[in-house]
Amino acid sequence: MFRSAPAAAVRRALVPLLLCCALLAGATGCGGGDGDSATPSGTSSADRQKFAKTRFVTNAGLAAGATYQWIVKPYRDGRFKSGADGRRFALVKAGLAGAFTYNRLKAALRNAQGNPTLAKAVAPLTAGVEALKDLPSKLRKGDSTEAVVGSFDDTINSVKDAGRSAGAEVTDQVPSAGQLTKG
Repeated sequence: MFRSAPAAAVRRALVPLLLCCALLAGATGCGGGDGDSATPSGTSSADRQKFAKTRFVTNAGLAAGATYQWIVKPYRDGRFKSGADGRRFALVKAGLAGAFTYNRLKAALRNAQGNPTLAKAVAPLTAGVEALKDLPSKLRKGDSTEAVVGSFDDTINSVKDAGRSAGAEVTDQVPSAGQLTKG
């Protein structure tokens, strides 16, 4: 009986520590390199043009899925409220999802540049995506969660609408935990 209390305390201390390490590893992996991890390495510019819409849909769909699964849904369920069970864990996951979403939306905007119709449709969204840059840290801290969740949700809906108008229907794709930590 006495052994379970210290084990639980260690487990409670390790989970946030591991999540923070994963966040740092993911954030450093999301660096500002010029390469796009979704771009095949041996393709010509004609192939890049050809697959731009597909890559846009994939990246935007992953961003939308992460936003809904780990930011919007927990917020609506009241998991970000002060005193809620699992609040800290939910906020850390939301912070990871926010960083992932920002990274995938930036990739989607780069992908859209390979298709003239899509590029015109998403061009006005660049500032909205850039505005998400600092919001994951606010989520992790639990600062103004309603406004942060609203910003993510509005930006995702704008990207979906822009894709739809250009003939690139974006559907939510929930990323795996591995994809979430890699960015």
